Amino acid sequence: MKLVPLIWKNLWRRKIRTTFTLACVFVAFLLFGLLMTIRAAFSFGVDLAGLDRLIVIHKVSLIQPLPESYVERIRSVEGVQAATHNTWFGGVYQDPRNFFGQIATEPEVYFAMYPELRLPPEQMEAWLADRQGAVAGRALAERFGWQIGDRIPLQATIWMPKSGDGTTWTFNLVGIYDGEPGTDTTNLFFRYDYLDENRQEGDGLVGWFVVKIDDPGRSVEIAQAVDEMFANSSAETKTTTEKGFVDSFAKQIGDIGAIMIAILSAVLFTMLLVVANTMAQAVRERTSELAVLKTLGFSNTVVVATVLVEAMVIAVIGGGLGLGLAWLIVQQGDPTNGLLPAFILPGRDVAAGVALMGALGLMAGALPAVSAMRLRITDALRRN
Repeated sequence: MKLVPLIWKNLWRRKIRTTFTLACVFVAFLLFGLLMTIRAAFSFGVDLAGLDRLIVIHKVSLIQPLPESYVERIRSVEGVQAATHNTWFGGVYQDPRNFFGQIATEPEVYFAMYPELRLPPEQMEAWLADRQGAVAGRALAERFGWQIGDRIPLQATIWMPKSGDGTTWTFNLVGIYDGEPGTDTTNLFFRYDYLDENRQEGDGLVGWFVVKIDDPGRSVEIAQAVDEMFANSSAETKTTTEKGFVDSFAKQIGDIGAIMIAILSAVLFTMLLVVANTMAQAVRERTSELAVLKTLGFSNTVVVATVLVEAMVIAVIGGGLGLGLAWLIVQQGDPTNGLLPAFILPGRDVAAGVALMGALGLMAGALPAVSAMRLRITDALRRN
């Protein structure tokens, strides 16, 4: 504790240099926090995807439909607990730029398979009682200011309605679902039976199937059984785990995680050089003082600790302020107004940031500390 005033005084001996070094570290960890938030937004589905759920799509492509009748045969496969189907709608709300997911499904079965989606029981009952009913995620409802009871018109781009309303489908908002932290609440779900009865073509076709299995360890075996069931049919299938499906789908636009890590690696390496250079200069400027400390009986361990602690203070103060500001920015909510499926700074990334601060301080101070430890008293006094 006696060395704390000395370390603090040495740290601010060159105020401008220390300030700029702190600013560099601050910006680096602010960038770290924001990029990790963006990375989490693009990979949230991979993190939350259930290991006990499988996705069944057409063998040729996801955009190729499958017969709805497959669902009963899938439910008969050993190890399958439940199965349902989803169909992409692809409508336009007010403006083509207002993109969000619109999915036709079986309400009770789907929400039972995804317990992380929370819809009040009375709203589920209202949905089941209204064929035109739909439920929206909390983020989506806040994005457009929707409230329960609103009528939502969507312009069809794929499934044209039979009615004389041109291309317009109208849905009654009967519920708003929430979710666990990081859960996607940017989608609109409506009833498949309403879609199937009122579209001009595509009767009995669905987009993909979601299958819940009893043992994640048998996922490969069950997936093969499902695909073999429809082998050599007019609509063969390809089954994979939900985690694998979401991961491959996300990587179609590029490996966001790898891009973020590459950027951060370059930034943090640069900061390592900046802090290391600052500490090296500080040690060179204090050569005679370090010699005096050794003359007074301070051990090499104390001298090394003094330099390392000084580097750690720079890394922790600058990094802590940067990461803290990033966290505060994230708490203000999604700046894209609901375009991102999730906007959170995961706790594991905060912990990783703290660990990186410590590593940065130790690595930046290591070489200057070793130089200070090896310093001979006679050489240091002669040099000065």
